[in-house]
Amino acid sequence: MKPLILLVIVFIGSLAATRIFGGAFDYMLSGNIAMAAMLLLTSLGHFRFTKGMVMMLPGFIPVKTAMVYFTGLVEIAAAIGLLLPRFRHLTGCWLIVFFVLMLPVNINAAIKKIDYEKGDYTGSGLSYLWFRVPLQVLFIGWVWFFAVKA
Repeated sequence: MKPLILLVIVFIGSLAATRIFGGAFDYMLSGNIAMAAMLLLTSLGHFRFTKGMVMMLPGFIPVKTAMVYFTGLVEIAAAIGLLLPRFRHLTGCWLIVFFVLMLPVNINAAIKKIDYEKGDYTGSGLSYLWFRVPLQVLFIGWVWFFAVKA
């Protein structure tokens, strides 16, 4: 829920800022700033809640801790790429692939009832997917609209 709230708040704030300082609403820039902010927030979880993030990964994935750190760095790099017009399209394409690849991890975590912040098995379980899957689709659509299609 926090990533969605941040995405919306930063988008609205960026729209207001582009209107005030640029004279017109810049939807594309605002959409990319919002997604970059969301990615920076979620990347922090990879470093702050490493134990829980490791628990989310399916058993067949090797070097789990390194993978959690790596994907956190990927999110930081993607945030930067979205803010650089020259790299925005390519970053958006790769970010969509990244979001698709992360969906099975979130499904695995829901099945195992993992609470990644606590690093235990007290999560909300499969009911979490009623929120998470549409959220993932929203993220994919957002990136497609603001970074790839643009």
